[in-house]
Amino acid sequence: MPSIVYRGVGPRIAYERRIAGLTQAELARAAEVSLGAIRKIERGERGVSDAVLEAIADALDIDPARLLPHTERPDDRVHQAMPGLSSVLATYEAPEDGPCRGLPELSQAVSAAVELRLNAQYSRIARTVPDLLAELCRALSTAPPADQPAVAGLLVDACRAADAVAFKRGAKDLSARLLDLMRWAGAQANDPVVDATVAYVRTELHFSSSTYTAGVRAIEQALDRAPRTDSAKALAARGALHMRAAVLAGRAFNSTAADIHLDDARILGDRVPEGVYQGTAFGPDSVRAHEVSVAVSLGDDHLGHALTLAREWKPPAALPAERRSGFYIELGRAQLWSGRPDAAFESLKVARRIAPQHAREHRWVREDVATLRRLKRADAESLSNFAAWCHASTS
Repeated sequence: MPSIVYRGVGPRIAYERRIAGLTQAELARAAEVSLGAIRKIERGERGVSDAVLEAIADALDIDPARLLPHTERPDDRVHQAMPGLSSVLATYEAPEDGPCRGLPELSQAVSAAVELRLNAQYSRIARTVPDLLAELCRALSTAPPADQPAVAGLLVDACRAADAVAFKRGAKDLSARLLDLMRWAGAQANDPVVDATVAYVRTELHFSSSTYTAGVRAIEQALDRAPRTDSAKALAARGALHMRAAVLAGRAFNSTAADIHLDDARILGDRVPEGVYQGTAFGPDSVRAHEVSVAVSLGDDHLGHALTLAREWKPPAALPAERRSGFYIELGRAQLWSGRPDAAFESLKVARRIAPQHAREHRWVREDVATLRRLKRADAESLSNFAAWCHASTS
């Protein structure tokens, strides 16, 4: 099918780029489009194919329809995905008939979804993951017994990608149902590393309900069941659980438990190279990023420790974009609470450049930008534009 070429979108792209606080070069990098093409598009010297339009829209974290002339109300791609996800969740134990790709093709599709999640490309996930989940449910119901554990593991990873969209966009009921599907699939994977991953992700329920102490207990129970082998996957699974427990303990203001779990995470992190294991980044750099997160959660006297860590270390580009963006969001909060609003705003802008969709959907970004607006009402346009971009309250 030939690609549609849209005309007259250049001024809209330039406007949305400025609202997002991006230079033409930064937009080009984020959209994986040449800088020369961006310049020509914005000047109206060339049209935009549907593929390029979507790439630019994803980089700006907006629906492509918003870039088209004479469009008053763009469709929200993520909300459009919700009915499809609900349909899968209603039928996963008895899925409808349909085509299924082979295990290698399904594995490749799920790997692509995991990569999108790690880089906070939520709108792209929303476009593809409902059909992928439905296909995986069909595959699991028809696969030969020897292949069922592998398909179940892929279903867990795809559920996690879908849940990233639902959880970040505040669809808590849908997120909880996806976690139930993940647990159901995980039980069929027959893999203790997968079980540990499911336990890691399910603690979202404790973050969303602020039951942090109960979350620490749940993680500690999962650690008791976690594999004790010296494989990199097993070490990383345990280390990730310790990182998550440390953050939960920090939210519960339990510094003793947070320190214990961070120490255990460091020990395990030193035994594996930094990388992505079963869909979770783990290694020395990931542990360092979590140190800042824990210090910010504990607040008060611990904020100085977070700022010191951030002066000594910055997340390397090899870390997934979502994790690097999260580091700067946490740092921005520490700076704001320490009386450094200008530095806080700079950190939030870095978080946005790294992963726009992650920063835009993060509750702390909205809260902190709203606070910055109240503290600096005379500051102008860049802060006002940022507040409008992330829908921060200005009251």
